[in-house]
Amino acid sequence: MARKNRDRRPRSTSTPSAYDRARDELFHAIRQCGVLSASELEQTEWMEDTVAYMANRHKDLSPRDLEQLKHTGLRFCQPVIPHGAEHTAIKPEGANAA
Repeated sequence: MARKNRDRRPRSTSTPSAYDRARDELFHAIRQCGVLSASELEQTEWMEDTVAYMANRHKDLSPRDLEQLKHTGLRFCQPVIPHGAEHTAIKPEGANAA
């Protein structure tokens, strides 16, 4: 038997803010250009250039918005789980090192 959908409210169709549009555009650019595999210095340089471009493209962004955009973009470039050369598997008691 099918369930009745009660209280289905239409989703809000408000237009996104200039910051939201710029953030989404930045995330898209990050995924497309390959900056995720770049070094931290290269990521910082790329982000500064890209945020400067965003400032020209989205004139209604404040300096605070642009700084937040840069910070958010750099955080987006960081891996959720840091990957290092360290082996972190736990060996059982009495296991010989190979």
